[in-house]
Amino acid sequence: MRYDISKRKAPEMPNLGKGTECIKLLLSQASKDMHEPLVPMFFPVLGAHISGAEFQYPDLTWKEMCGQMAHLVADSGNNKGQLGNLVEAICRDFRQHDEEEMKKLVEWARLTKTRGANKEKPARPDTAILFPPTDTTRAGFLLNAMGCETLGGRTQYFNLPEVEMANGLCGGHKQVSHMLRNIYDRAKAGAMRATADGVTGNPVLRVCMTISSTPVAARDFYKNELFNGTFGRMAFSYKARGSRSGRIPRQGQYSDEFYQKLDEYLARLNICKGRFIIRPLNKLIDHLAADMATLADLVDDDVLWDVSKRALVSAWKAGCILWVLNNQTWTKSMGDLVEWLVYHDLWSKMQIFADMLGKDADVTIEARRRGPKNMLDSLPNTFNEAQLQALRTEAGKDPAGSKDQLRVWGNRKFITYSAQTGLYTKTEEYLKQ
Repeated sequence: MRYDISKRKAPEMPNLGKGTECIKLLLSQASKDMHEPLVPMFFPVLGAHISGAEFQYPDLTWKEMCGQMAHLVADSGNNKGQLGNLVEAICRDFRQHDEEEMKKLVEWARLTKTRGANKEKPARPDTAILFPPTDTTRAGFLLNAMGCETLGGRTQYFNLPEVEMANGLCGGHKQVSHMLRNIYDRAKAGAMRATADGVTGNPVLRVCMTISSTPVAARDFYKNELFNGTFGRMAFSYKARGSRSGRIPRQGQYSDEFYQKLDEYLARLNICKGRFIIRPLNKLIDHLAADMATLADLVDDDVLWDVSKRALVSAWKAGCILWVLNNQTWTKSMGDLVEWLVYHDLWSKMQIFADMLGKDADVTIEARRRGPKNMLDSLPNTFNEAQLQALRTEAGKDPAGSKDQLRVWGNRKFITYSAQTGLYTKTEEYLKQ
């Protein structure tokens, strides 16, 4: 495991080498303090440009690039707004498409109004808005999903500057959990839409979404969604409060040269069609899955284990997009970035929600707020069971679970036991990790 997510400092992003040129291009328009927080946010909007393509996950299922959702969390005034500028740059083609679609709707509305009450009204045109406004209602969202399906399975993309905007999109906060899970799973909308013309359909939800909020708003929004799968489906990117530098961060100027290079990358996404298996990416995800199991055993945390499974899927989708952007070629630098995305997501979740994921969601425990603690690292190289029990008690865990934890560590060859002394010793294999 290359990253320690138990620390307050974010896992450091690897150098963006060969195969990540598009990400470097986008970051050239962002202030340096926003580079790491913004990178995970790029993939839902880039993924929305891919339709008609499926990729095989290591479990042998086929997945589209829709269903990606990422949440940028930072304090007020901490430069979250830079995401909106970059989104507009990436979605210039969506805006152009949507202008033409809106002209059709405006003309249809005009013709409908000019017809008398006894005249036959013109049929509503098939339209699909790829970048809908943030105040879209649930009815409009589902109607647009049907239009996207008619258009050939296109993906609609939402960028919500405030997390509360998801309530209106989903039809109220009580519906948010169900809708977001359906979006992630590319499921049906879950309800038929009845109109004056009759039932019009139950579309597949092909959606990508980015959200921004403060930590307080994020905690309030997800407080009832932490254990039903909704929380794990959202990739998080957290920016901790920085120092008071007194310097205004500089953003890019979005030159013609920047747009020309960006359009070349977007063209690669738009023309990607068919079914693909990216074997080096899948091999990496298998390796990371084993790392996640090891991490969960070291901290004895089932919640972390459950959340990590979907963190792997989100990072894998990012890897698929990088592969397309790089002319369908894989590089080591792309793999390094995918690995970092997994740990950055988990670190972000733990920084924001760690105390809420404990047994008592109403009490903030400082040790847990900083993230999951590797208990074996906190023990001396030779220790007894009582020392582990004391450590578990300090971490808010049942000390009676020490025997099971020792058994797991032994099975993973992290420790050996001496019946003669009654002591456990860390193995050379573990110490070299």
